[in-house]
Amino acid sequence: MSGENWVDVGASDELASKPVQELRVGTKRIALTCRDGQFGAISSVCNHVGGPLGSGTLDGDYVVCPWHYYKFHWRTGEGEPGYEADRVPSHDVKVENGRVLVSAAQKTKRGRLPHEPHPLARDPKREPGPIRVLGISTTSMTAAHPRYSTSEDLLEHALASARGHADSTCDTQLLRVRDLSFRACEGFYSKSARACTWPCSITQMDSKDQMDMVYEGVVHWADVIVVATPIRWGGASSLYYKMIERMNCIQNQETIANRHLMRNKVAAFIITGGQDNVQAVAGQLLGFFAELGCQFPQFPYVAHSRGWSAEDMENNEQYVRDSKALHDGAAALVHRSADMARVMIESTLGQGALVRGGRKGHELDTRAQLPGL
Repeated sequence: MSGENWVDVGASDELASKPVQELRVGTKRIALTCRDGQFGAISSVCNHVGGPLGSGTLDGDYVVCPWHYYKFHWRTGEGEPGYEADRVPSHDVKVENGRVLVSAAQKTKRGRLPHEPHPLARDPKREPGPIRVLGISTTSMTAAHPRYSTSEDLLEHALASARGHADSTCDTQLLRVRDLSFRACEGFYSKSARACTWPCSITQMDSKDQMDMVYEGVVHWADVIVVATPIRWGGASSLYYKMIERMNCIQNQETIANRHLMRNKVAAFIITGGQDNVQAVAGQLLGFFAELGCQFPQFPYVAHSRGWSAEDMENNEQYVRDSKALHDGAAALVHRSADMARVMIESTLGQGALVRGGRKGHELDTRAQLPGL
């Protein structure tokens, strides 16, 4: 190899102080590694979604991508055992006179194993049929010791009413978030906007992660989404927040990829609790689902609270059980939502109609905010 193919990247003593670091070799981003005094060099661009391997860590023989933890051999660029063909380019590296030299020409080529697209990655398309109502209950409880839930009671009643309405029967599904096993959001978006993928990278990497049921229902199946939550310390339930943090990948597709996953969707809410704070809880729910692209019926939530001093939950539960007004109100909410979804789907605007998102729904505005970009 001729001398002009080698690029001096720095003093070996200094470069040996870090197990992994990113360097530029001409126009290429290189992950330079050092293990037991020996240097290696592989491409810094991860095969998955282009994560910066040079900002990752060294785990034995493998560089771990900081975005989604994919691994590549520190010298050969090969993937983990069983995935060796999924490789990033490697480069020759040598030390002369205390200087580290990296070949500008790659020694091996990038290789990608064929991967079938995740089933959720398909383009959303509404199939013909009746209005579809998805109920999502976010009440927590111990599986072995079930108890009565005021918000879930009203939700179940509303779904039953939607199924049995003589004039406009709906298809319904009920998801109890407590029955799903899924990991909390791991902050991929906090590392880079592009690190937040659709579907969520956790769903892609972990076949046991059951957020796919929420994604399937919300994006691909439902016309109407009805979320039921208790009030917990002035906010929605912890399960609600765990769920929507993972749902942020839906909204991020608007800003990152200009891709509209939510079309003609209506969202409505059922909020109950022993303590007051209904409007604040409703405001959070409305704000989040608005960012997903959902529309709302008139009077988009039904709520109940007996106030700050009413800590006698057994009496609160009995009140909801016996309240015809609350049950009728929950049923009416779902019917309003279904009617609105029907108008949007069957209107002359067509199923593809979409009002472009607000400021946050537009392309990332980093150039106006960061000098020099």
